[in-house]
Amino acid sequence: MARIDFGSLPRENPCAQCGKPIAVPEWVEAGPGRTSYLWRCRACDYRFEAMAFFAYSEPDREALAA
Repeated sequence: MARIDFGSLPRENPCAQCGKPIAVPEWVEAGPGRTSYLWRCRACDYRFEAMAFFAYSEPDREALAA
């Protein structure tokens, strides 16, 4: 199982429905240029997803000859 760096997780995100702060996301999934977070509010049981997109540059790749 991969370790999560809890120091870099977003914290105290407000619930999209009731506004109460949510300590940490319930689920985190990273992909190329993005990270998805699943949040669940314990006060009203509302669940929602938030995504962060990151700008990055593709490494230069040399074309392979056939």
